[in-house]
Amino acid sequence: MTKKIDQLISKYDRPIPRYTSYPSVPDWNLNSFKKEAWEEAISVAYNKFGGEGISLYIHLPYCESLCTYCGCNTRITVNHAVETPYIEAIIKEFQLIKRRMGAKPLLKEIHLGGGTPTFFSPENLAQMLNGIFDEAELADAPEFSFEGHPNNTTKEHLQTLYDLGFRRVSFGIQDSDVKVQKAINRIQPDEAVIQVTVWARAIGYTSVNFDLIYGLPFQTIQSIEKTMQLVDALKPDRIAYYSYAHVPWKRPGQRAYNEKDLPSPREKHELNTYGQSKLQAMGYLAFGMDHFALPADDLTLAFSKGTLHRNFMGYTTNPGQLLIGLGVSAISDIAIAYAQNPKTVEGYLEQVQQGVLPQMKGHMMTPQEIRVKQQILTVACEKQISEELMNTLPQDQLDILDEMVLDGILQVDNDVLKVTEVGTQFLRNVCALFDPHQRHDRVQKTFSRAV
Repeated sequence: MTKKIDQLISKYDRPIPRYTSYPSVPDWNLNSFKKEAWEEAISVAYNKFGGEGISLYIHLPYCESLCTYCGCNTRITVNHAVETPYIEAIIKEFQLIKRRMGAKPLLKEIHLGGGTPTFFSPENLAQMLNGIFDEAELADAPEFSFEGHPNNTTKEHLQTLYDLGFRRVSFGIQDSDVKVQKAINRIQPDEAVIQVTVWARAIGYTSVNFDLIYGLPFQTIQSIEKTMQLVDALKPDRIAYYSYAHVPWKRPGQRAYNEKDLPSPREKHELNTYGQSKLQAMGYLAFGMDHFALPADDLTLAFSKGTLHRNFMGYTTNPGQLLIGLGVSAISDIAIAYAQNPKTVEGYLEQVQQGVLPQMKGHMMTPQEIRVKQQILTVACEKQISEELMNTLPQDQLDILDEMVLDGILQVDNDVLKVTEVGTQFLRNVCALFDPHQRHDRVQKTFSRAV
């Protein structure tokens, strides 16, 4: 079995997008993007899809220290005076978006990401959110979630956001072993994780998620075991068990350790399969890429019903077409176009303060890309390929599909090809069959690796 896995890793482990969008950002046609066309596209998309409601992703980039493994857009500072001008810009940006929509949008989903959203004080988070609520109508039972650092998420943070309608919280745990934590510069005692989890449940949060990562420097089966013991004791409703993406050419902080400190590809696979086996033994069910949830969780139920959706916020039960990104580096997806905000705080603030939408680049979708996007979403969310989908593939991709069946990544089930348990590790490869950009030679290091 070990030899078989080694062969699969050698064959399929290559740079591939995570497919939270299509086309992926490196494949955007930047020459086709004009701000005037983007602003018009907002109006067109809102007129077409606005009745479904909109989702908001709000990027809050500040952190007090750099976690060296992190690939997110962050700004490191201990100066909390930066909070006020930033939240004022977020509110103003939303007002600018609303003008293009021409009406108060129906707000059905919010996710606060970062960075560290709980870098901001509870009072400032409340000011930001109330400023947005003043410009929108709230849907019945909206889904609001945020990311919290166990070291600085206070009971006041949890209570304030709960009172504003938040019912989901995600804590970045990564690994509970001290040696690993020191290597990635993220020291957080288990006691802090326990405390925030207990607080969240006592306040009334209905979904607690833990983000875990495998493939970190100095990580071993023993450190994964220690982390899983913490998971078993606290039983969060959801788990995201991500593969560490080592991209030091993009994230210089990752040069704090050497590649020899990282698990080999086979060791990394063993960490993944061991962690997954522990989660499944605890009663978690696997769905999609890297995600697990308890049987009664909404994501598990959505997967079983075939209604799971995926976007820049990850997996969601909201299959809406309009995702608006607010804040530095945030990406908006309005079904017919994408746009990304400036990647520097200064560039973002300057444009918003001038009263203009702050997009620095984007992509206008073609009809073919809209079709391909839906095909990839279907595979990523359903973990299977229907006969109808198979018929859209050219012969060379069908040949690869046959190889995947022989390799045990896919199995035939009536007229459907289903991703196997082993194949789940290579789900990104399966999605890539439908991606025309992946059928041509491309510069390596563009994406994280598949495994």
